[in-house]
Amino acid sequence: MTDAEDHEVRRPFGLTLLAGLYLFFFLLSVSTYGNPFPFMGSIYQGSAAKTLVFFDSLICIYLLIGISKRQALTWYLLLAYNLFEIANTVVNLTFIKPKEVEKLIGSAVDQNALIANNIAAALAILLLSQFIYRSKKYFNNPDKFLF
Repeated sequence: MTDAEDHEVRRPFGLTLLAGLYLFFFLLSVSTYGNPFPFMGSIYQGSAAKTLVFFDSLICIYLLIGISKRQALTWYLLLAYNLFEIANTVVNLTFIKPKEVEKLIGSAVDQNALIANNIAAALAILLLSQFIYRSKKYFNNPDKFLF
């Protein structure tokens, strides 16, 4: 073993999992391209939905690269993005009625299941945010730009 290998800083396993999770979020976002997109209490379709999916995918890929590079700015952006996702979920649950969703998909929607699934997703993002908050020390790259 050389001296350089002795002092090599290993990437924490939690950050590797976090990067994998945001890769999954990116793939999930891209897979919704062309479908109706719920955003801040409205359901967008057509080019508006495609534009929203494009920007959401762009943000996810930025976060993924930022996690990989352990960029300090990414830590703040991750927390802001997750907070925004939780707020968007709550607003959508409040203003988008199950009847609108039923009309879009063409079949019945169980309102209780819809609420339970969205609240579970928001709680999962909240727990993820707690992990990110506690992992600030690993985001130690002070560069402001990814490239």
